[in-house]
Amino acid sequence: MNNERTEIYGTLGPSCADIDILKDMAACGMSGLRLNLSHGSLRERSSWIAAVRGAALAVGRPLKLLVDLQGPELRTGNVSMDLEEGGRVLVGNLGIPVPELVIPCLKPGRRLLLDDGKLLVEIEEAAEEGNVFGRVRRGGYLKPHKSIALPGVEIPRPALTPMDRENIRCAAEFGVTGVMQPFVRSAEDLLELREALDDAGAGNIRIFAKIENRRGVERLPEFFPYADEIVIARGDLGNDMPLWELPAVQYETGRRCRESGKPYMVVTQMLASMEYRPAPTRAEVSDIFYAVLHGASSVMVTGETAVGKYPVEAMRYLCETVREAEKVRAAE
Repeated sequence: MNNERTEIYGTLGPSCADIDILKDMAACGMSGLRLNLSHGSLRERSSWIAAVRGAALAVGRPLKLLVDLQGPELRTGNVSMDLEEGGRVLVGNLGIPVPELVIPCLKPGRRLLLDDGKLLVEIEEAAEEGNVFGRVRRGGYLKPHKSIALPGVEIPRPALTPMDRENIRCAAEFGVTGVMQPFVRSAEDLLELREALDDAGAGNIRIFAKIENRRGVERLPEFFPYADEIVIARGDLGNDMPLWELPAVQYETGRRCRESGKPYMVVTQMLASMEYRPAPTRAEVSDIFYAVLHGASSVMVTGETAVGKYPVEAMRYLCETVREAEKVRAAE
């Protein structure tokens, strides 16, 4: 079994972008932080990055910085609204704002998943001015800039957006150590990213290939030569299949990575209840334990530290659980 230390990441956000909070998170054993660039550029988050550097100096060791690019990911616009279960809703510029290239794909009967699948709208019929009507099958409150998924539908988009390229150009300046490429579809996506990093004089930055749909799972071996680490990104991956299939896909993806000697990360909802509660569920702790026991090279929490109420507590539970799993892994 792999007996190397597991890397442990939090996610930067308003709840933890403070030097004292970050210092406490680092003291728990955190290896580094992820910055989601779907919500702002590196320059716009320079004060957050400065806080990370300050925390690293305070604890006497470096903290890695991963950036999550926009890539071909799709998100809603800058609108908040309550989606009442069973209610009818417009999708488009008159209702739930979605990118223009999504509208032609919204055929009757198709499922539109929002915010990592928390919300579900079933498309019913076309409406005026390029909008469509949908029926809310899983309701809740939709916040701005949340993820969009259309299971089984391929929507062509470039691997890197203009904003991605701008962030890559200044990645080295801000001390970025790894770049996460969302929705990797082919080896070409990773080659394009590597070329952009090389052109920016940042060829030493590691590439993390995010597996977020069935296509990525099916083409996984193609990515091994071009990715430094594979990311089993269970949020959108779980939108692209029935949830009960996700654990088997996670296990099989991890197995293939281990057999090929490729490090892999497990991420999404590892301590989701801790966005609102000071202690996790037993199931969440077990999830972390078995991800590490089965060979994950790194694990990460997202909203738990970015916007949650208990970022330090979440990091403490994550780190302590990882260390317990490492003890068992080392003994096998």
